[in-house]
Amino acid sequence: MKKIIGLVICTLMAFGVEAQSIVGAWENYATAENGDQLKTVVIFTEGYQVLTIYNTTTENFIHTNGGSWSLEGDMLTKKIEFDTVNSERVGTEVSSKVSITETTIEIADSDSKFNRIDNGEPGKLQGAWLMSGRVRDGKTETRDTSRPRKTMKILSGTRFQWIAYNTETKQFMGTGGGTYTTINGVYTESIEFFSKDDSRVGMSLEFNFKLLDGEWIHTGFSSKGDPIHEIWSLRV
Repeated sequence: MKKIIGLVICTLMAFGVEAQSIVGAWENYATAENGDQLKTVVIFTEGYQVLTIYNTTTENFIHTNGGSWSLEGDMLTKKIEFDTVNSERVGTEVSSKVSITETTIEIADSDSKFNRIDNGEPGKLQGAWLMSGRVRDGKTETRDTSRPRKTMKILSGTRFQWIAYNTETKQFMGTGGGTYTTINGVYTESIEFFSKDDSRVGMSLEFNFKLLDGEWIHTGFSSKGDPIHEIWSLRV
């Protein structure tokens, strides 16, 4: 399993294609030495991306890394903001060459091939968001999104992932993700991986949502059953 994970992590340090084509979600499957199936999902939004590997057989979370990205020709540069395998990579930049079609991504000098899940549609919340506030007891508590401690949520057209981390201390606090829908003002998450508690895998959570003056207003109950009223701002 370690060999497979290492190969995927090394070959996926970066991706590069025309910006209008890379936005969306991509997936790859591999088989571990013990027969377990490992799934890698990459989500690209304008300027930000996240890669995650998890075991679909045992439902165990394995690894995630991500941050910002920029493209020049067919070379893409990633600036790492979080990495659960090697925190020393936080703050560094890595470049790599790839080729892409409408349905696949292939990494140069590698056998790895990724298939498109979606192109950023149909979800209304596609993009990278930072938690910018909470409402408690009727009072709004704002959060400075420029500070090192961040909670980011990245969404493609059908996939979501949240990540809590600190770019200054290089600390990783947790992550979770899976698929989502936005129908008639209801945002529904179906959890496929959860770093802190594998028992959350398979849960489906519904929240009310609305977009107001560029902010995502998110209300409902957490996977623990706690009421939440969050404010998210689109990351630029």
